[in-house]
Amino acid sequence: MSTDYQQARIALGLRLRELRLTCPEGRLTGAQLAESLGAGWTKSKVSKLENGRQTADAEELRAWADATGHPNAYDGLLAQLRGFESHIRSWRRQLSSGHKPVQDAITTEHDRTRVLTIWENVLIPGMLQTADYARHVLTRHANLMQSPRDTEDAVRARILRQQGLSEPGRKYRIMMWEGALYALVCPPSVLAAQLDRLVGLVGLDTLDLGVVPFAAPLKIYPGNGFWVYDERRVVVEDWHAEMWLDDADSVATYLHVWSTLSDSAVCGVDAQNVINRARRALHAR
Repeated sequence: MSTDYQQARIALGLRLRELRLTCPEGRLTGAQLAESLGAGWTKSKVSKLENGRQTADAEELRAWADATGHPNAYDGLLAQLRGFESHIRSWRRQLSSGHKPVQDAITTEHDRTRVLTIWENVLIPGMLQTADYARHVLTRHANLMQSPRDTEDAVRARILRQQGLSEPGRKYRIMMWEGALYALVCPPSVLAAQLDRLVGLVGLDTLDLGVVPFAAPLKIYPGNGFWVYDERRVVVEDWHAEMWLDDADSVATYLHVWSTLSDSAVCGVDAQNVINRARRALHAR
């Protein structure tokens, strides 16, 4: 968890404590507030929220504002929450309603983007996935996070977004580590079809597709996957959360990482050869 994120949680907690201590009808103890809030609330939970060790959701913030006699404080609390959640988006929180809302949020960002720059080190990027490949990736993630199963809706949303590949005026700069071509996150037959699709996409006007081969000299290690939307925002994926970063320095850093990795990439026919090599290796298994 980043220092900035934790500081923002602590600031929100201090504001919650302030509301508890300034109730119009007299300050409440943590135990009294928990009792007032009802089922699911304990003195321990109140303490964790006030000390920045736990994050309230929007519904909990509204309940807190009402219970402390400060209903008008809700909008400010929500603005604080949205401010730091826009940077660190917990997977468990995002997936509480399934993968479809996550896909919809990405689609909203995608639709306002002209140049999408992607690096992937372990998977075929979502913009290039077949429906079957996407289905297996999303299912495995849902299994890991124990989230609601809305796989088919999520797959449809992801595939629909790929229509951008045929829209004039868009540009997709997509690069991946060769290892992504071998990762059996799906049955071999599904991966084979996925690799065939990649070969067919090479040369598309809107797509600059590169692969960094295993044997290529590297100026930097192939770290986490990320997506840069124009030069406006970068989304970085980790196990616990996505990070949505808007500051110019962070965006510039990730664009520089992408550019550095691209020095080791092959494109065009050479990329097709690397993909076909993975395809042949799959057939030989």
